[in-house]
Amino acid sequence: MLSRLSRPRALALCALPVLALFGTAAFAPLPFTLAQPGTTANVLGKNDGKPVITITGAPTRTTEGQLRMTTIFATSPNADVGIGQVIDGWFRTDRAVMPRDSVYPTGGSEKEIEKHNLDDMKESQDVAVDAALNYLDRDLGSMRISVDLGDVGGPSAGLFLALGIIDKLDGDGSGGDLTGGRSIAGTGTISADGKVGAVGGVSLKTQAAHRDGATVFLVPEDECKQAEAERPDGLRLIPVTTLKGAVDSLRSLEQGGKVPSC
Repeated sequence: MLSRLSRPRALALCALPVLALFGTAAFAPLPFTLAQPGTTANVLGKNDGKPVITITGAPTRTTEGQLRMTTIFATSPNADVGIGQVIDGWFRTDRAVMPRDSVYPTGGSEKEIEKHNLDDMKESQDVAVDAALNYLDRDLGSMRISVDLGDVGGPSAGLFLALGIIDKLDGDGSGGDLTGGRSIAGTGTISADGKVGAVGGVSLKTQAAHRDGATVFLVPEDECKQAEAERPDGLRLIPVTTLKGAVDSLRSLEQGGKVPSC
């Protein structure tokens, strides 16, 4: 025989499973990664005491200004992330809660993931060289270009490595620096034909860029909204879709011409 429950008692009974769920979640690791602004590196200079870009077998320029590639720092793929950390991350602008498989999509052990990211970076470096030389319409010939970013992994420095090679070899094409003497930061993958791809974590990367003195940030056009969401005051966002577009925007910036914005 069924009897009708009072409303307060019914609500209390319904709340029990919810409370139990939250109680379990409070102690169970969740499939998230916590990220925050990471390091930046000037690809025209040195990283950990070593030149990032080294070119031999061709004349190079002495450059002014900076081209700073940006990173995020994320908890390791095996780190336990609890609900308290997730909730805290949701309410902070200097933290991001990201699905673990969006940061570490390959699975495997921590060492396997680290190797995969370093392999991605090595491939990105090679493609950046191709993209820069294709833009400049130059052959490698006897020229040798090497890139060293230490243990930084992933493909997101591709655009800035290509820009760094162009600045060292050709500058703005008219005798000046591609940077115009500014501190330019940004992110984006690069393909050999010069297409710029999205990378993720751009709202955190803008904060890293601003922290390290950048005044301009080049962002893949598809990620403009994310970059704008937490854009630090005084940091100018310039959307890019191609290597040529990035170079053209930097030239226009120096010449006081029209520059696209997010």
